[in-house]
Amino acid sequence: MEYSIVKLVHLLGVILFMGNIIVSALWKIQADKTGNPVVIAFACRLVNMTDLAFTAFGAALIIVGGIGLFHATGIAISDAPHLTIGISLFGMAAVLWLVGLLPLQLYMSRIATQTAAKGQDVMPAAYDKCRKLWGLVGFIATALPLGALYFMIFR
Repeated sequence: MEYSIVKLVHLLGVILFMGNIIVSALWKIQADKTGNPVVIAFACRLVNMTDLAFTAFGAALIIVGGIGLFHATGIAISDAPHLTIGISLFGMAAVLWLVGLLPLQLYMSRIATQTAAKGQDVMPAAYDKCRKLWGLVGFIATALPLGALYFMIFR
């Protein structure tokens, strides 16, 4: 029973985490394509909200479920190099999100909100520069957990 519960928690976390990072990126990319500061500000606000609600919560469930699976199965991490690789990739994604994506998202949200509040029709160059960096860092931060998922499933 314990194994099934922690596996459910772990998988629910993966679904919330992976689903949100992919869907949020798509929302924001589509909003950026409009060039409309009001739409962009709204999308930035949603990305920040859903990151807290789903990405962070999903990551917490992944961690709790993963630790629970270690206890339930009795697997030693030294006996499972695929788990070490998966955990490392997940950890690298977390660091990128905390030190790269999150500060960029908050800054871009502030720029977009101020631009929309001033009634301007064009996003400033600073936003575009951040948007490009966010796209690059976000691609890497999405590829890392996809790699972790691969190692967790296919060993």
